[in-house]
Amino acid sequence: MRQLNPVDAQFLNFETPTNVANIAGLAILEGGLTRADLLSLLARRLHLAPPFRRRLVTVPLGLDRPYWADDTRVDLDYHVREIALPAPGGDEQLGDQVARLHARPLDRGRPLWEMYLIHGLAGGRTALYMKVHHAAIDGVTGADVLAALLDTSPDPAEAPAVPEPEPDGGVDTAEMIARGVAGVVLNPANTVRFLVNAVPHLDEIPVLSQLPGARPISRVTRDLARRLSGEPETPVMPRLTAPRTPFSGRITAHRRFAFTALPLADVKHVKNAFGVTVNDVVMAVCAGALRQWLIKHDALPDQPLVAGVPFSLRVPEGGGAGNQVTLMITTLATQVADPVERLMAVHDAMSLIKGRASLAPARWIQEVSDMMPSALTGLAARAAFNLLAGTAGPINVLISNVPGPQLPLYVSGVRLLAYHPVSVITDVSGGLNITVFSYDGSLDVGVIACREMVPDVWLVTDYLRDSLSELRLLVEQE
Repeated sequence: MRQLNPVDAQFLNFETPTNVANIAGLAILEGGLTRADLLSLLARRLHLAPPFRRRLVTVPLGLDRPYWADDTRVDLDYHVREIALPAPGGDEQLGDQVARLHARPLDRGRPLWEMYLIHGLAGGRTALYMKVHHAAIDGVTGADVLAALLDTSPDPAEAPAVPEPEPDGGVDTAEMIARGVAGVVLNPANTVRFLVNAVPHLDEIPVLSQLPGARPISRVTRDLARRLSGEPETPVMPRLTAPRTPFSGRITAHRRFAFTALPLADVKHVKNAFGVTVNDVVMAVCAGALRQWLIKHDALPDQPLVAGVPFSLRVPEGGGAGNQVTLMITTLATQVADPVERLMAVHDAMSLIKGRASLAPARWIQEVSDMMPSALTGLAARAAFNLLAGTAGPINVLISNVPGPQLPLYVSGVRLLAYHPVSVITDVSGGLNITVFSYDGSLDVGVIACREMVPDVWLVTDYLRDSLSELRLLVEQE
């Protein structure tokens, strides 16, 4: 068995009936796919997708983080389901169905994933919605799982032979308890290590950066460390205070989901014209769309929105098991009316956080999680969410850009037309999340929102297309 790392465990700990940590993908397929085809594919390739073969084993009394154990008898009939949309099978109907599925928590007694084959889409298409608990995968490992199930040609490749099952080498109950007690004894050392690493970077860490005195303490300790080490001075982070918006505060258990596609060629055209990055353009397009939505609802703040931007910490050599992700915060310049000025402001803000993304702040999520005894982390996570839910929160929106393959892929011989991410919203991060996945010349966008906060979520996707078109038109006019 393998123990969950501290970040994996936090994705379990913060879950409530309204804060659900499912991440998913909505694949749009060119033609028909049968459930029998899908079951056959999974039976042949399940061994290539380890997160699909693991179930949770909890430690008695919550003394330590749970473990992953191999499940040698995964019940595919339970995990793979089949439904159909009523006619006419439009995109909004599909989005409504995905929103309902995404809001449902996964059964923790089984491997933490489900698939839904959805028939009845207009144009003879089929959809495949696949959700996994965030404790089991992050964006990079999710892409790896997807790659294990897909082919690069209509002719399915032969899957490697299923290896002989190895002895599990499991941890018995007594050993799990002993490890948990040892972790409590060693915990003060974890706390000291976190404080040493984090204090110079308090102004970069969401929530902690808002504490009284955090910024001057961070500045003084960082200057002292720089003088002792002789390293160059790092840029100062501006104070980021998230303004209140209609999607700030406590979310409900209900979701809305909308999706769209943006031409990658247009994004690159804007990128090249203004000397920025693809990610800068994505962030600026999101800023423009959110500005338009807020104007429509007479709710545009005078100050910029604050976005949480997930970054992968994985290295090419692998980077360890479990979630290897951090969250950086940046401004979106939604208060800027001019699209080009807004793009350049976003570029400057993104450059600033990249320049400060040193090892210590980058791993703040893991170190904060590791600092507290496991028996208390669940209570602490839920208490923190409950406390912050009554405020505007440290951020307004989550925006993520995940790179994907730039060639056509196939599921059991059926071409994948698009793959739209479906991510997480929480009381702390706000009731809106925009996630982008690049695939075969397109940026496939998924927008998940709290139903009561953003009932008109399809307007956001309309404004995303408008925002990119506006930038592209400005390039052509120069």
